[in-house]
Amino acid sequence: MNEPLDRFDRRLLQELQNDGHLTNNELGERIALSPSQCSRRRMRLEAEGYICGYQAKINRQKIGLDMIVIIAVTLATHNRDNAYKFSQLINALPEVLEAYALTGEMDYHIKVAVRNLKDLSRFVNDILLPHESVQHLKTSIVLDTLKTFEGFPILET
Repeated sequence: MNEPLDRFDRRLLQELQNDGHLTNNELGERIALSPSQCSRRRMRLEAEGYICGYQAKINRQKIGLDMIVIIAVTLATHNRDNAYKFSQLINALPEVLEAYALTGEMDYHIKVAVRNLKDLSRFVNDILLPHESVQHLKTSIVLDTLKTFEGFPILET
């Protein structure tokens, strides 16, 4: 059973979200706890599923992914089997960064990273459109990024 988060847990989560490399000594200095207390809390938060993992933030342009594209997708038919087929497709594509099932006019929005227009064309025309689950899609090329995901707000309860 999960213990409720106290102010130290929330501060620990915020600090780790800002920098997952922090040692327990560094965490302790930042949130006013001993390193051993930070270690115990971190292990508990990991065990209870509050912390799902750690990963490096990669500069996408440095690795050649110059374009971000948002693609709105409408399914060919609306049933569980077709939704499952689309989900399987999306989860197998490394270009897809995020995918959301939606209410409203479009069924899904997917966020895709590609090198250039040629790669986008290949992705849309050779992968998405021919798939049996897809009826229609609209692409929007991102011109500028105003804000990127930097972590969830850790709110007081």
